[in-house]
This record gives sequence, structure tokens and C-alpha cells, in this order.
Amino acid sequence: MNESRHARHRLPDRPNTLVLSYLGIRRAIGVSGLLLPIVLGPIGLLFGIGIQENMSSYYHTPLRDIFVGTLCAIGVFLLCYRGYDSVENWTANLGCASALGIALFPLDFNSDPLVQKSMTGYLHTFSGGVFFLTLAFYSLYHFPRDSKREEEPHLFERAVIYRSSGLVILVSMLAMGTYLFWLSPDWKQTFNEFKFLFWMEWIAVWSFAAAWLAKGRTVIADIAVDVLAYSSELVLKREKRGR
Repeated sequence: MNESRHARHRLPDRPNTLVLSYLGIRRAIGVSGLLLPIVLGPIGLLFGIGIQENMSSYYHTPLRDIFVGTLCAIGVFLLCYRGYDSVENWTANLGCASALGIALFPLDFNSDPLVQKSMTGYLHTFSGGVFFLTLAFYSLYHFPRDSKREEEPHLFERAVIYRSSGLVILVSMLAMGTYLFWLSPDWKQTFNEFKFLFWMEWIAVWSFAAAWLAKGRTVIADIAVDVLAYSSELVLKREKRGR
């Protein structure tokens, strides 16, 4: 404990800058996820673009560039993000690859995600599943574990957000999987009229956005204390390497 206090008093400016940049990446990922469904859905309606059966179908609308650009941005942010160990880094890399896969391999026009006409369409569906699983893994495993290492001042509150977000993502995926694999074509048609997949994807995307915004201190913020905690962790890591 004393060692941690001494480390805080001799912090250089660079660790604080590095900490804030990591907070910025987390916030950027969260804000991107928060805004994407709003821009595609309600704002799209203002421009005469109806709610699609799923978010991927917006690739075939005038909002294609927003859909592709946002996912590419999320992919780049994940590529730049680095965690505490190689497992977390590889999780971020997998999230990056799957986000880019969603963006660069479009779903076939007017098709069931499980019944595609091209390999590109199947790659899109596969990438979407991996992407949501990766985000759920962050919420249920990486974020709660990292919070304990960082000695966060609001550990319990953020842990509730992380785990709730991860569970909601998994429940949304279960609902979408039930729709895709178990419902008959007639029932699918009925659910399509209510844009079932779109709303389930919206819930899942907002859930992952909530987790990343909490991790970026946009939700339950305490920036001054958090910067010191992060910086102390960086200094202690450097001291351990030098021993």
C-alpha cells in the first residue's frame, strides 16, 4: 500500500497521458455503439429509409457508408486497445477482425442470415456471431477482472454494469439464434414484420456500449481518482520489470 502511495507522488506526465488515451479509446468504442442504432433507425426514418429487418441490411441502403464506417472505426479502436495480458489483447484483435468482417463482407440483399447466396454473406453472418461473443466475453470476464487489478473506486457499481451488459448480449444472441434456427418460415415472416432482429441487435449493441462507456468512466465517472489508480499500476509494472 505504501509503495502504491509513493508511486503516485512521483508520477510523470506521460503515464497520465497514456491513461487518458486508453479512456478515450474505450469511450470512442462505447459512443460508436451507442450512436449506430440511432443513426440507422430513427434518423434513417427522417430521410425516408424504413427500419430494415436487421442492421446488416442497411448496407443496401443510402446509409451503407455510416454502417460500414462505424464498424471499421470500432475495429480500429479494438486493434489499438491493449489489455493486461495476451489473452485480452487477442480478444481485442478478434473483435477487430470480426468487426471488419461485418463491414467488408456484406449480407446478401433481402436474405435470411443463415441462407446466403455467396461466401461473402456467410462470412458476414459468422463475423457477426463472433463479434457479439467477443463483446460479451469482455463484459463478463475481462472488465470485471481488470477492475479488481486497477482498484477502482466504484468497483461494485461498474461490475454490475459489466455483467449485466454481458448477460443481456448473451440473452439477445439466444433470442436471435432461436429465431434463426428454430422458427418456421411462416413464424419468421411474422417476426420480420416487427423487425425482430433489428431490435435484438439494437439491445445487444447498446449493452456493449454501456459496458465500454462504464470502462471509459463516462458512466459512474471519477476521473481524478481513476487516473491516479491507472498511473500507479503503470509505475508499479515498470518497477517490477526493472527488478
